[in-house]
Amino acid sequence: MDWLYDFPFKISINYKAIDSTVTGWSIKFDAFFSIIKGFLQNLVTSINELLDFIPWSVLVLLVVVISWKVSRKIRKGILYGALLSLIGAVGLWSLMIETLSIIIASVIISLVLGFPIGILLSTSDRVDRIMRPILDTMQTMPVFVYLIPAMVFFGLGKPPAVIATTVYAIVPMIRLTNHGIRQINKEVVEASLAFGSTKIQSLVKVQIPQALPTIMTGVNQTLMMAMSMVVTTSMIGASGLGMEVLIAVNRVEMGRGLVSGSAVVIIAIILDRITQGLIHSSEVESDGE
Repeated sequence: MDWLYDFPFKISINYKAIDSTVTGWSIKFDAFFSIIKGFLQNLVTSINELLDFIPWSVLVLLVVVISWKVSRKIRKGILYGALLSLIGAVGLWSLMIETLSIIIASVIISLVLGFPIGILLSTSDRVDRIMRPILDTMQTMPVFVYLIPAMVFFGLGKPPAVIATTVYAIVPMIRLTNHGIRQINKEVVEASLAFGSTKIQSLVKVQIPQALPTIMTGVNQTLMMAMSMVVTTSMIGASGLGMEVLIAVNRVEMGRGLVSGSAVVIIAIILDRITQGLIHSSEVESDGE
């Protein structure tokens, strides 16, 4: 009765051929990947140096002021400032800066690439149908799978971490930009065209402003996914708070893991609340218009 439970045939997959092909590409196009690696390394280093240049007190004050402005509650601003100060008080400030530099670099690239791609999908149903299964695959693929090609093509360190994080986090930006523009009332768009606007002018002056709350939600989700991925990228040599968590797991150090993990949670909460406040502000402006 084994034939009832065991699959009747199996496809033999030559894993070594796949591995050798990918490795061959990395060798053949090494100069191209080196250029990208150098650019990403310089981008992360520049952001890191900029954040290092800002005194910790100024950075905490900025978080307090920005949180106060977007939430309209001074207590929240003081709370988030105190939580950020707590990271420095436990000796994780420099590691937090490294983590933030990778996150910011990944989010910048995700926005630069994801926003125009989302606009393109919103203007063409055919392209949308083609890209939909690709985006589904990118969003549902286990996060560890992204580490393998990033490591093969870009080695170890922060550049492959940025690549893996960008691929994982760019999907919400594309989807929500596409969705936000598509959900705009067609009569509003037709009215703008009827009054003499070109398609580009209608897109820039009517569609994007109307879709801004949804687009900002995409920015928020991209930030959160980058935050979750940047911890995983410690497995391919990305230093920062993720590396602290990984070391704690390898050494079974409960205290170290709890403290570094809490620092990651604090950063995620602050970034989420600030972007949520910006989303609320954009919704109010959109309703006012």
